Amino acid sequence: MGEATAEARVMGFVQALEVMLRHALGVRATGLEQVALTASAGRVLAAELRADRDQPPFDRSTRDGFAVRAAEWSAGKRLRLVGQVRAGEAWTGGALAVGCAVEIMTGAPVPQGVDAVAMIEHAEQAGGEVWPAAGRSLRVGENVVAQGSEARQGEVVVATGTEIGAAEIALAAGCGRAELAVFMRPTVTIVATGDELVELDEAPGTHQIRNSNSYALAAMVGAAGGQARRSAIARDTREDLRARIGEGSESQLMILSGGVSAGKYDLVEEVLAEFGVEFFFTGVRMQPGKPVVFGRMRRSESADAHEWTYFFGLPGNPVSTQVTFHCFVEPLLRAMCGAGVGGPKFVQATLAEDVRGKAGLTRILPAHLGYDLTRPEVTLVGWQGSGDLAANARANCYAVLPDGVDLLAGDVITVLLR
Repeated sequence: MGEATAEARVMGFVQALEVMLRHALGVRATGLEQVALTASAGRVLAAELRADRDQPPFDRSTRDGFAVRAAEWSAGKRLRLVGQVRAGEAWTGGALAVGCAVEIMTGAPVPQGVDAVAMIEHAEQAGGEVWPAAGRSLRVGENVVAQGSEARQGEVVVATGTEIGAAEIALAAGCGRAELAVFMRPTVTIVATGDELVELDEAPGTHQIRNSNSYALAAMVGAAGGQARRSAIARDTREDLRARIGEGSESQLMILSGGVSAGKYDLVEEVLAEFGVEFFFTGVRMQPGKPVVFGRMRRSESADAHEWTYFFGLPGNPVSTQVTFHCFVEPLLRAMCGAGVGGPKFVQATLAEDVRGKAGLTRILPAHLGYDLTRPEVTLVGWQGSGDLAANARANCYAVLPDGVDLLAGDVITVLLR
């Protein structure tokens, strides 16, 4: 472990992301458990899911229409209707003879002896016969999903490390799985710092504010797959900070908010150094969030080389706290959940207005992303700085504005989703 030092390690935004992602590559999920399928949303799969039978288990019609031979249909022949098959039924009439057709419903098994399904809208019928409407033909396999074309029995259909959502739950249900093996949630201790903070059940004085950050952080930790533990507020004394950091050092991840700037009572870095920690960066050239700190410490004296408690010291202003969480904490936490390594949730959109650049800082500002189908636009939300909770709540994303670049309306920019 590297020697702790108070020397500043201030990095550019991209460099800091690279540092965090390198460490994310080295973390591992610890332990697994079985959970009910209905409780698996948001968890990470710990054992690959395999198909219990061919998917689909039969040649399946994708349309309401008529099961036919493509060659006969394309030749314009009149075919004799010999029955009907619905979804959930099995055709019992054996292989269809030449010159015959079967009425079929979407999702039903295609009878043997035919190789396509003609859509009902493309057919004419009368007197127990069916034939193609003018100009209609069929290719072999048209409107039919062949047995096993989605997955073969025993094939992996969801890989280990996949975050489970509705699509994966539907697939697991289709494979008959009432339970899934998932990775354990990593424990995350949240420590809000500052003499100005009071808890929600206290009446704040005129000089105090409520402890909003620990609630926001707990919500974001839960959404990212972690198990949040809110610590008592750490007051601006070395003794109190030591106690709270000591408690958090047994978690897999510790998040401190506040106390990382350069003020007289911003003691977080100094007290962390007393624990023999390794700092990876102690600032990032970004706005908001410049004082963000990232590092790790041994979880205990007897821990092996992989037993680290990673920590982040996030700025105390709430917009700074949330921006830096989404940029740096969330990707590392998802890796700890077993979901593999991915960066922040960046997308691109068209800027709705001119924006002047600011030299020396990557700015990540509250914004609103529109829902236009063909050209989604992002608009900055007016705010009063990184303490503006109301502006942050009006936003649904953050606009990422590059260092020193003047932007024009219509330019494509990066957007950080949340």
